[in-house]
Amino acid sequence: MPIYNKLVRDFIPQIIEVKGKKCIFEQLSEQELLQKMKQKFIEEAYEVQEAKNREEMKEELADLLELIHTALEVYNISLKELEESRLAKAEKSGRFSKGIYLVEVLDE
Repeated sequence: MPIYNKLVRDFIPQIIEVKGKKCIFEQLSEQELLQKMKQKFIEEAYEVQEAKNREEMKEELADLLELIHTALEVYNISLKELEESRLAKAEKSGRFSKGIYLVEVLDE
Protein backbone atom coordinates (compact mmCIF):
# COMPACT_ATOMS: atom_id res chain seq x y z
CA MET A 1 0.00 0.00 0.00
CA PRO A 2 1.35 3.49 -0.83
CA ILE A 3 2.75 5.73 1.88
CA TYR A 4 1.75 9.38 1.43
CA ASN A 5 2.94 11.38 4.46
CA LYS A 6 1.14 14.54 3.38
CA LEU A 7 -1.63 16.88 4.44
CA VAL A 8 -4.96 15.94 2.88
CA ARG A 9 -8.47 17.35 2.90
CA ASP A 10 -10.62 16.55 5.95
CA PHE A 11 -12.88 13.91 4.36
CA ILE A 12 -10.13 11.87 2.67
CA PRO A 13 -9.99 9.17 5.41
CA GLN A 14 -13.76 8.57 5.07
CA ILE A 15 -13.54 8.57 1.27
CA ILE A 16 -10.80 5.93 1.46
CA GLU A 17 -12.84 3.80 3.90
CA VAL A 18 -15.98 3.99 1.72
CA LYS A 19 -13.86 2.40 -1.03
CA GLY A 20 -13.25 -0.56 1.30
CA LYS A 21 -9.68 0.37 2.18
CA LYS A 22 -8.11 1.28 5.49
CA CYS A 23 -5.80 4.19 6.14
CA ILE A 24 -3.58 5.36 8.93
CA PHE A 25 -3.67 9.07 9.70
CA GLU A 26 -2.68 11.44 12.48
CA GLN A 27 -4.42 14.51 13.86
CA LEU A 28 -1.87 17.32 13.64
CA SER A 29 -1.32 19.90 16.34
CA GLU A 30 -1.70 23.53 15.29
CA GLN A 31 2.09 23.91 15.07
CA GLU A 32 2.40 20.76 12.95
CA LEU A 33 -0.48 21.95 10.76
CA LEU A 34 1.34 25.23 10.08
CA GLN A 35 4.45 23.35 8.98
CA LYS A 36 2.55 20.85 6.82
CA MET A 37 0.44 23.60 5.23
CA LYS A 38 3.59 25.32 4.03
CA GLN A 39 4.73 22.06 2.45
CA LYS A 40 1.27 21.61 0.91
CA PHE A 41 1.44 25.08 -0.66
CA ILE A 42 4.62 24.01 -2.45
CA GLU A 43 3.06 20.70 -3.54
CA GLU A 44 -0.02 22.47 -4.90
CA ALA A 45 2.09 25.11 -6.64
CA TYR A 46 3.87 22.31 -8.54
CA GLU A 47 0.48 20.88 -9.48
CA VAL A 48 -0.57 24.30 -10.80
CA GLN A 49 2.60 24.32 -12.87
CA GLU A 50 1.70 20.89 -14.30
CA ALA A 51 -1.94 21.75 -15.12
CA LYS A 52 -2.58 21.04 -18.79
CA ASN A 53 -5.94 22.68 -19.34
CA ARG A 54 -8.53 25.01 -17.88
CA GLU A 55 -10.26 22.30 -15.82
CA GLU A 56 -7.03 21.05 -14.24
CA MET A 57 -5.99 24.65 -13.50
CA LYS A 58 -9.36 25.35 -11.88
CA GLU A 59 -9.00 22.28 -9.63
CA GLU A 60 -5.45 23.14 -8.58
CA LEU A 61 -6.31 26.78 -7.94
CA ALA A 62 -9.25 25.58 -5.81
CA ASP A 63 -6.80 23.54 -3.72
CA LEU A 64 -4.56 26.58 -3.27
CA LEU A 65 -7.54 28.74 -2.34
CA GLU A 66 -8.66 26.17 0.25
CA LEU A 67 -5.16 26.23 1.72
CA ILE A 68 -5.28 30.02 1.83
CA HIS A 69 -8.61 29.93 3.68
CA THR A 70 -7.19 27.40 6.16
CA ALA A 71 -4.07 29.52 6.69
CA LEU A 72 -6.26 32.56 7.33
CA GLU A 73 -8.13 30.64 10.03
CA VAL A 74 -4.97 29.27 11.66
CA TYR A 75 -3.20 32.64 11.64
CA ASN A 76 -6.39 34.51 12.61
CA ILE A 77 -6.29 36.74 9.53
CA SER A 78 -9.58 37.91 8.07
CA LEU A 79 -10.31 37.72 4.36
CA LYS A 80 -10.77 41.50 4.51
CA GLU A 81 -7.24 41.92 5.94
CA LEU A 82 -5.81 39.71 3.22
CA GLU A 83 -7.62 41.64 0.51
CA GLU A 84 -6.42 44.95 1.98
CA SER A 85 -2.86 43.63 1.95
CA ARG A 86 -3.25 42.42 -1.65
CA LEU A 87 -4.59 45.80 -2.76
CA ALA A 88 -1.82 47.68 -0.92
CA LYS A 89 0.84 45.57 -2.64
CA ALA A 90 -0.88 46.06 -5.99
CA GLU A 91 -0.94 49.82 -5.42
CA LYS A 92 2.73 49.90 -4.42
CA SER A 93 4.27 47.38 -6.85
CA GLY A 94 1.54 46.57 -9.36
CA ARG A 95 -0.10 43.28 -10.19
CA PHE A 96 1.09 40.45 -12.41
CA SER A 97 -1.41 41.07 -15.21
CA LYS A 98 0.93 42.76 -17.71
CA GLY A 99 3.19 39.72 -17.99
CA ILE A 100 6.40 41.55 -17.16
CA TYR A 101 9.30 39.08 -16.88
CA LEU A 102 12.42 40.58 -15.25
CA VAL A 103 15.54 39.16 -16.85
CA GLU A 104 18.35 41.12 -15.25
CA VAL A 105 19.16 44.28 -13.28
CA LEU A 106 22.38 46.01 -14.25
CA ASP A 107 24.50 48.24 -12.05
CA GLU A 108 25.21 51.51 -13.84
